[in-house]
Amino acid sequence: MDMGNQHPAISRLQEIQREVKAVEPQVLGFSGLADDKAYRRLERMLTRQLFEIDSVDTEGRGDVQQARKRAAQETERLLKELEQNASHPRRLEIRNLFREAQALAQDEIAPLHSGGGCAADEVEERLQDIVLRLTHVKTGGKVSLRKARYRALSRVCAVQEILEDCLRKQPSLPLSEDAHPCVARINAVMCTVSKARGTVVALLMGVCADETCRHLSCVLSGLLADLDALDVAGHPDIRNYRREVVEDIHKLLKYLELEEEADTTRAFDLGQNQSILEIEKVRARTREVRAELLRAQSPAELYLSSKTELQGLIGQLDEVSLEKNPCIREARRRAVIEVQTLVTYVDLKEALEKRKQSVGAEHPSHQAVWSVLGNLSEIQGEVLSFDGNRSDKNYIRLEELLTKQLLALDAVDPQGEEKCKAARKQAVKLAQNILSYLDLKSDEWEY
Repeated sequence: MDMGNQHPAISRLQEIQREVKAVEPQVLGFSGLADDKAYRRLERMLTRQLFEIDSVDTEGRGDVQQARKRAAQETERLLKELEQNASHPRRLEIRNLFREAQALAQDEIAPLHSGGGCAADEVEERLQDIVLRLTHVKTGGKVSLRKARYRALSRVCAVQEILEDCLRKQPSLPLSEDAHPCVARINAVMCTVSKARGTVVALLMGVCADETCRHLSCVLSGLLADLDALDVAGHPDIRNYRREVVEDIHKLLKYLELEEEADTTRAFDLGQNQSILEIEKVRARTREVRAELLRAQSPAELYLSSKTELQGLIGQLDEVSLEKNPCIREARRRAVIEVQTLVTYVDLKEALEKRKQSVGAEHPSHQAVWSVLGNLSEIQGEVLSFDGNRSDKNYIRLEELLTKQLLALDAVDPQGEEKCKAARKQAVKLAQNILSYLDLKSDEWEY
């Protein structure tokens, strides 16, 4: 269309669409809730654009009517996306888990805020439970959910680290003020830092109304300047004491930076994380080895070389850096289970092949256990090949088959034979592990 002859109404609609398009990344990446200021700001902005679109006079022209309709649909789509981001069931799950951590911080970790004692080990265990549940929240690859999960996890993990530091503190600190005139000032700073830990916890958990991250950062930076000005030359013990306090302050400053990190970096996006790339490389090779074993005409020839390589892959996973990230830890755990399951598959195949070559009388109960193990080997091959979710008919079929094998093992009477008891116990454990692996493959978790 000749821009010089374009109708003014269409020009206005295109201008509005450009403004709406500029807001789209903020909407798609919004990770907050409906009562957040950012939500209300975006909602007001898009609603205002809808009013602007509605106020455009079409003058009865079909092309202007179509352009206005498209502009309104695009704006309404973003409004709906914003609402869905804030009210998504997984987002609400993250909110509820974070509220548990908030209640724990307010009720159990509050003594830190006033310079009291450290929280008990059981508080750490409860925090770890929250971290595990947050790690297992499924995001479906949705940016807003991944940001929300990262934001919650980074704060709860920071609180964990602060508590661990408290529990590791040496009882000999602070030093006696008789040792050196500077010790009194270092002791005073240390007491302030001790109280600041509780404030940092409260800020990270969003339960502190009378302090801000920026102000506390300024206070802590001032303490660093005070410590740096002290002359402790010739006193290595006092210098080491000061260094410990300085390190504590730097840690707290690092935690305070978390407030802006989720919005200013893509740390929540682990797709290009080096540790995740290493894990994915191992998983890719594991899939190749699995495919080779399952399609081989004579798989027995591959057993030794495959097991050796799989053990090497487990060694590679052990060397992956976790970066104190629970999602990376979970990704590595799952990769290790994948490799170990394949090793177990090869071990069982080898045991079954070896049994075929043995001759001699065998206890009926032992024969029954081996019969179940043969069935489990076939089922495990299918489980290794399974690539679906829990609503698939094949998943339900495999689950039923494994349950039947567990019932068959339960019906085996060892008749007092210790060897049969041990074999049945081992077979039950194998069946349960295969069932757990089937659940893991189908739970649609992602980092």
